[in-house]
This record gives sequence, C-alpha cells and structure tokens, in this order.
Amino acid sequence: MGKALRPSGWLVLLYLLPGLAIYSFVVLVPILSAFRYSFFSWTGGPKKSYIGLDNYAEILRDEVFWHAFWNNVIMTAYGLVGQVGLAFIFALFLMSKAVKWKGFHRTISFFPSTLAPIIIAFLWTLIYNYNYGLFNEFLRIVGLERWIQSWLDLSGPIVLLVSIPLSWQNIGFYTLLMLAGLAAINKEVLEVAELDGATGFRKAWYVMIPLAKPTLIVSSLLCIANNMRGFEHIYAMTGGGPGNASSVMALYAYETSFLRFRYGYGSALAIMIMALTLLIILISTALLQRRRGAEGVEH
Repeated sequence: MGKALRPSGWLVLLYLLPGLAIYSFVVLVPILSAFRYSFFSWTGGPKKSYIGLDNYAEILRDEVFWHAFWNNVIMTAYGLVGQVGLAFIFALFLMSKAVKWKGFHRTISFFPSTLAPIIIAFLWTLIYNYNYGLFNEFLRIVGLERWIQSWLDLSGPIVLLVSIPLSWQNIGFYTLLMLAGLAAINKEVLEVAELDGATGFRKAWYVMIPLAKPTLIVSSLLCIANNMRGFEHIYAMTGGGPGNASSVMALYAYETSFLRFRYGYGSALAIMIMALTLLIILISTALLQRRRGAEGVEH
C-alpha cells in the first residue's frame, strides 16, 4: 500500500519544478551572471571590454577590500560571543525552574528579530546620538560626563559598536534554537547529573554543553554566514565610516558597483565575497567536526 501511494519520480520533480525555477532565477542566474561579468571592464553601458583575470588581480592588491574583509571577520567573532554565546546563557536561564513567565520572556527576546535591519540601525543610531542618545544620557546620570562623545565617529571601537545592534537583533533567534536543542536532552540524564552533585555551572559545562553541541555548531555556522554578509546595519548607521573604518565587504561591493559604476569589478568582488564566506564556513565546519570527533574518541 505504501508503494502504491508513493509518487513517481517525475511527479516529485514536477512538484519541485516551481521552487527550483524560482531559486534558479533568484540565486543561480545572478551568481552565474556576476561570474561572467567579473571578467570584463564594464561601466554599465552597452560596451564591455574583456580583461580576463585583471579584476581578481586587482582585488588581491585592494587594501580597502581586505580591510573590509577583516572587519567582517571581527564582526563574526563578536557575533559568536554576543549572539551564540549569550543566547546559550539566556536559554539556560529560561530553562531554570526559578524563572516565571517563560513564554513572555521568549516572546520579548525574539521580538527584535522580527524588525527590519534598517529599523534596528535607526534605533541604535538614536541610542548612540551625541545630544539625546540613551547611552550618553546614562553616562550623564551616573556622573561620567567626561566619557560622553559621538560614538559612531570613533574609528577605534566602531566595529564593536556596529556589531552590538546586530547581536541585539539576532540573539532571540539563537535563543530559540538553543532552547530547542536543550529541550531535546533526555531529562533523566539531567536528573542523574543532579543526583551526582552536578548543579548550576557544573551541570551546564559538563552535561548540557556536550549534549547540545550539534545545536551549537549549527548556530555558529549560521552566525558566521550572517555576519560575513552583513550590510544593512553598516549602511544605515555609518555608511562604512568614519573613512573606511567600519566598511564591510558587501558595502564595498555595493559602493563599487552602484556609486563608482565599476560593474565588472563589483561583480568580481561579489564572487570573491561568496568564495571567502564559503571558505570560512568550510574551515569552521571542519574544525568543529574534528574537535567533536576528537572529544568523542576521548570519551
């Protein structure tokens, strides 16, 4: 009976065809087009000059691009701590028996994730505002007026300052992922750990973290991909400034293509961004799985 109800391969393909067509049109065609245009010197007009790998050779010498790449890497490191790390702590907090109104806390923590990145950037621009921002107002209240300054004009900690809104927006999403992973842990294992004296920090470190590692790995990879393609927050808050201090790869590619009208070089930047992001994700996946495998052998 199961075999009779099983659809044929052609029927399955027919069901998948609309989704595949949309995916190809939205994702695959632009990628292939960008790859093709990356071999040309093109300013947007009807004429394109084939220059081979010159655009990619220029990227290797482009200090602004590699500075933007480094900013993405720093943002990713901040994100792993401020999004995945804090989300795990919040998930442990929400699973505690002492916490009341857990549904309310989950809803509130997830609410920023429902807002558009531009709205998040606008809110945090107001928070950082020199004249009426909440940050400087707090410093006035606690008597630290000497620390008051125009925060988004600081070139030193600017990457950290623009990473905070991104963490604030996404931490609720990762908290829900962590809650789902922790909820799958066998309750009997936790009860046995408590009987053996593993409570509080010890239970979290020696029991819950090892058992929740698949969720931590997935969350970490999602966080890496999200931060490596960051664009909206930076564009709305600083525009890459001051100077190029907070510029990221996607923003630099956007400015190159649509403000400087170097579409060929911008296409090469887009392909390089995709390649570097995939490379970092593959390296991270290999390291995480290798570490997980090594720990499994030890146990």
